[in-house]
Amino acid sequence: MPPAAAANLGYTPPDGGYGWAVVFGSFISIGFSYAFPKSLTIYFKEIQDFFSVSYSQIAWVSSVMLASMYAAGPVSSILVNRYGSRPVVMVGGLMVCTGMVLASFGTSIIHLYLCVGVIGGFGLAFNLQPALTIIGTYFQAKRPLANGLAMTGSPVLLSTLAPLNQFLFDSFGWKGSFLILGSIVLNCCVAGALMRPVNKSVKPKPNNGSAKCNGAEAGEAAAADPGVQPAPRLSEEKQNESNCQGCVNKFIDFSLFKHRGFLIYLVGNVVMFFGFFAPVVFLTPYAKDMGVDEYSAAFLLSIFALVDMFIRPVTGLLGNTKWIRPRIQYFFSFAVSYNGVCHLLCPLASGYTGLVVYAVFFGLAFGMLSALLFEVLMDLVGAQRFSTAVGLVTIIECAPVLLGPPLSGSFHSPTQHEYYKYMYFACGVLMLVPGIFFFIMHYYNYKKLDEERERSAAAKRRTSEECVQLELDRDDKPMDEPDE
Repeated sequence: MPPAAAANLGYTPPDGGYGWAVVFGSFISIGFSYAFPKSLTIYFKEIQDFFSVSYSQIAWVSSVMLASMYAAGPVSSILVNRYGSRPVVMVGGLMVCTGMVLASFGTSIIHLYLCVGVIGGFGLAFNLQPALTIIGTYFQAKRPLANGLAMTGSPVLLSTLAPLNQFLFDSFGWKGSFLILGSIVLNCCVAGALMRPVNKSVKPKPNNGSAKCNGAEAGEAAAADPGVQPAPRLSEEKQNESNCQGCVNKFIDFSLFKHRGFLIYLVGNVVMFFGFFAPVVFLTPYAKDMGVDEYSAAFLLSIFALVDMFIRPVTGLLGNTKWIRPRIQYFFSFAVSYNGVCHLLCPLASGYTGLVVYAVFFGLAFGMLSALLFEVLMDLVGAQRFSTAVGLVTIIECAPVLLGPPLSGSFHSPTQHEYYKYMYFACGVLMLVPGIFFFIMHYYNYKKLDEERERSAAAKRRTSEECVQLELDRDDKPMDEPDE
């Protein structure tokens, strides 16, 4: 684990106290961000009949919503860096509410794409990333546990929204249900109100003699102190260029594309996300296609969510142990591979009992992965660069998020539910391959980090020895005799 990742904050995170209230607000905000698009799948069959469209076209509603949530990542990151998490989350809640209310008056499937997908998706982006970012400002030692608890919001809300949506549909239809859901999602504004900025009490660094011998440290001190002027003055043109570049990097740090760990995470996740959401989106329709009644099919999502709910905080606790925390990327690699194996075995499930067993094992796999998904990114790039990193990751991942469920939905045929099995096989391969990739590349990354750490330690020892030798030479040098 890169030691500098969490050590450059410039202050000591409280690791508790009011931070747990922030975790609760993130719990609500993250829960709606991930559970809301999944829970809407209960209305898909009825919306399909209402607009007389194919199931693949209906699947685009959730896909556009998730893709918009991911595509708006950099915008959300910029707003968080500029205004903080609290106002961004509150605006996001209002946007999702507006999108759902407008969708309740929908007259075409395009109307749902725009209202639920685009407006609602952007609102969810303004809920997700501020909630993830603010946890890194409040927690350091207990960060995996805090992230695990916050990510538990997704299964908790999914297990609540799945049966609630079925009840709302039976009572009010899909249009009335969307209107009610718009008011329910305003709870994100309450969650945002809890996200008070952390009190950053900076502790002054002691001034030791080693700064005289280390040019890098002296340069950092000069940059940190506005009263210290560097000896060589830049030309006005270069200084303006440097200021412009610094202004851009303040919002979006493109140097992350030179970061080895970030690139490993990004490449693996792009492939993984093609098969990440589709198994959840099609779980209820697959059960209905097998002849399971509507409430039992919806209950599969509740079973999945309950297991998911249990495993996320457990994963956070395990990730915080001294055995796993230093090599948490391997834990993440296992979780990705485990998801792939579950999807490959899903087509072998027969009847409702087999689907229940699959929902349990899938809940375990999905919960482990989700609890670690952003923790391992923060572990790689550090809390300071996390906001920009997650923004860059999400906008690149929006393509597989957008295309995954609709492409999988194209397997569907009214006469052959065998195509669902092909979809689950495909998702299994798309999860297993990046899982193996993560194992190999993180082994390489950890090996390189150990080598870099050893070289850094050796350089520090040499610098320290040179400083000691300089002091000894200065002491041994005879002093000039005073003039008489």
